[in-house]
Amino acid sequence: MTLLVTGGTGYLGGELVRQAGPATAHPRLELLDPAAVRRGFERLRPSAIIHTAYRQDQPRVNSEGAASVAEAAARVGARLIHMSTDLVFDGTKQEPYTEDDTPNPLDEYGRSKLEAERRILELHPGALVVRTSLLVGRERPGRHEQAVLEAALGERDAVFFEDEWRSALLELVSLELSGVLHVAGAEPVNRYELACMIAVAHGLPTFRLRRGTIAESGLERAANTVLDSSWAGAILTRPPPGVVGRIGSGWKTGSDG
Repeated sequence: MTLLVTGGTGYLGGELVRQAGPATAHPRLELLDPAAVRRGFERLRPSAIIHTAYRQDQPRVNSEGAASVAEAAARVGARLIHMSTDLVFDGTKQEPYTEDDTPNPLDEYGRSKLEAERRILELHPGALVVRTSLLVGRERPGRHEQAVLEAALGERDAVFFEDEWRSALLELVSLELSGVLHVAGAEPVNRYELACMIAVAHGLPTFRLRRGTIAESGLERAANTVLDSSWAGAILTRPPPGVVGRIGSGWKTGSDG
């Protein structure tokens, strides 16, 4: 089986390429050029595709790029898994979001990812849309982790919200699932708690990490986008460990400062 990973140089895509090994292709594709995507897929003839590529600042890459990938994957008969986000929800629900809950994104990024979901399932009905949350890796810090490390070292001024809650694929490639699936860690943490965990895991103090609330910031953000991943937990042999299982929770606010 040949697995193709879009966004293979990114954080999630790069880790998938590393874990999947030499049978994985991760070509550079111009997602806004459907013909180029079709040519790339026809040349490689992948058995399965995991679409991780996205742009936070370019909504068209998310929605139209997803459509290009879905159309090309369907054309070559490839299994397709599309990575989406918890930010398709508005964060007003007081309990975890299930796959049956109605999305209502608050920002342009969330709206573009929801449109991507719609187009993926419309163009490739057998595809699986996987919604996930913040990703942490410890050995190779991602964008959020890097911001925490810089803040803990006093190199960046950042506020981590105490009222923004999140719950932190290869097995799914071989499973005949379609539709939408939530895949995130079981234990929810707020942004400030997560920042402290990341700092301590890297041996850094937490006293420089500033806590705050969304209300104080004046920003319009989804406050509680915790995902109910019970379906994924019942299906997968190795459910995602979550942030506590991945980097630990041994921190006490102010104890190291």
